[in-house]
Amino acid sequence: MHIFGKILGLFFGFLFGGPFGAILGLILGHQFDKARRLSQAGFRASSAFAGGPNQAERQAEFFKTAFAVMGHVAKAKGQVTKEEIQLASTMMERMNLHGAQKQAAQEAFRSGKSAGFPLEETLEKVRISAAGRFDLLQFFLELQISAAFADGSLHPTERSVLHTIARGLGFSSEQLEQRLQMQEAAFRFHQGGGSFGGRQGSQRGQSYGGWQHQQAEDSLADAYKVLGISDDADAKEVKRAYRKLMNEHHPDKLVAKGLPPEMMDMAKEKAQEIQAAYDLIKKEKGFK
Repeated sequence: MHIFGKILGLFFGFLFGGPFGAILGLILGHQFDKARRLSQAGFRASSAFAGGPNQAERQAEFFKTAFAVMGHVAKAKGQVTKEEIQLASTMMERMNLHGAQKQAAQEAFRSGKSAGFPLEETLEKVRISAAGRFDLLQFFLELQISAAFADGSLHPTERSVLHTIARGLGFSSEQLEQRLQMQEAAFRFHQGGGSFGGRQGSQRGQSYGGWQHQQAEDSLADAYKVLGISDDADAKEVKRAYRKLMNEHHPDKLVAKGLPPEMMDMAKEKAQEIQAAYDLIKKEKGFK
């Protein structure tokens, strides 16, 4: 609290001008304190800004670290599979990486596979760089979960590494398990096209109708899991979950908070996935 100027103004104003002088001195002292406060606040803000990394530097660090940790997750089973290598290549393609950017991603991925990769120290840097931006940390965690699900299943050692990653980013075991369920459902939902679709081939009649009905039920169940809610949720709960997830995964907001522009398309895909799940539930439950 800045009151030094007020005290001096009041004292000397009263000393030289009586009550009227005290009032005038108090006003002048207040202005002095205000100017001093603003000056110090401006100094602290400029010092903090000058001492920390800028937006471009944070985005570059996020980019490199994400691929490095992905490499570490891919190595969790002991040997990187073709599917996991393909995942890294696919993600690079989705980000439209070429030349130096692609090379940097490949080098980071390889560094994460090394035996002495400092996972916990790396995660601490990510957490500090994100500066409490929950949705940015969540996106980082979801990238690693996607890497673990590259082959459509989750190995126990991958699950263990993901728990370490979640803790390092500030997420609880319960939060991770919920996201694992959501990702597994999203994988099936995506494989099924997010809709009912028809089976190709020669199946006809009742057997085909029964299969189609089962597929519809499975897709709907996965849609609820994609939104992280139970299948008995009412319209209000569904809408609340949908809005929360869309707000957390809004591409423009994520980029503004430090997500590399190269990853924006992936954020868009996630948002589209959430939208597709919500649309399916709305259609089946008949609410607007």
